Amino acid sequence: MNVFDQSTLPIPRTPRPEQREVEEFVRHGLNAARDLSSGLPLPGQGRTRELWAALSALARRDLAFARIIEPHLDATAIIDQAGRSDLLTGSDTWAVWAAEGPGTPLTATPSADGWTLTGTKPWCSLAEFVSRAVITAHVADETGELTGHRRAFTISTDHPGFLPESSNAWVAQGLSDVPTAAADFRGVPAEPLGGDEWYLTRPGFAWGGMGVAAIWRGGAQSVADLLWQRCQHPRTPLDDTAHAHLGRVDLALSAASAVLDRAASAVDHGEATGERGALWALRVRRTAAEAADTVLREVSRATGPGPLTGDPAHIRRVNSLQVYVRQDHAERDNRVLGELLLAAAPAGAEGSPW
Repeated sequence: MNVFDQSTLPIPRTPRPEQREVEEFVRHGLNAARDLSSGLPLPGQGRTRELWAALSALARRDLAFARIIEPHLDATAIIDQAGRSDLLTGSDTWAVWAAEGPGTPLTATPSADGWTLTGTKPWCSLAEFVSRAVITAHVADETGELTGHRRAFTISTDHPGFLPESSNAWVAQGLSDVPTAAADFRGVPAEPLGGDEWYLTRPGFAWGGMGVAAIWRGGAQSVADLLWQRCQHPRTPLDDTAHAHLGRVDLALSAASAVLDRAASAVDHGEATGERGALWALRVRRTAAEAADTVLREVSRATGPGPLTGDPAHIRRVNSLQVYVRQDHAERDNRVLGELLLAAAPAGAEGSPW
């Protein structure tokens, strides 16, 4: 499948698609994910810029479609980084569930027969559709006492103890065709990936976060395309400041593209590991998120209420981007970035990191 030609994708025509449309859309996306995983490069192996450009292109065509594909690609990268490529087949579809929520955490308990997962995991996207998942859990000892560590595991979703809740609880208009809900685990067998804390400390954790930012860039580009088209061929009168709005959009998207390209080079040259990887991830994600917010604001101001009330495709793009980019932690990540910059500076250094 050529990622730059998705003209045949079954894109739902309304911001809130019917269940049958959703199921068809998800299955098409997961089939595409299987095809793409054999052709797209893994991050950190010399072609990271190509990978991120493909993710942006998918998101520019349809953000929800990219949201379905990205976890499968991320899971294959995680499994490769763990040295467990033997777990990958040509028939499985994968998700990654690493989010944490309030309440009792999902617990991994060892026994003589292996590990089992018990508890609830929030925000398990595509739980009713994928066959396998990479999932994080809090580690317990054999008595069930939590050790204070987290670990990554792989699971199969065909076990009777895996019980995803109804995705109807997802009320947001954005990404409404990417079913997401909590899942209950009742003694589900799990196979560990790496040791305690490996999932969060591996270089690929930062790389995966930057891959998501590449999708945000593509989603922002798709929203910005409307303004570009209106400025070139205005079918309705635009505000006198439309060209200024267009200029601000260009500055924001150019900054996001530039930092993604620089980060991809750093990843491929071994310069984005440890704290340096965390620095790059924060720079990339914050720049891409700021670009998305700028695009949403400037396009709305330039084009007025018309597209947001009468253009279903544009409404879908805007709603999905607004939801997806809120994975960004905004001011909290700005603070962490500043702290990391100071911590990484050599003692007594007088120059700035720029």
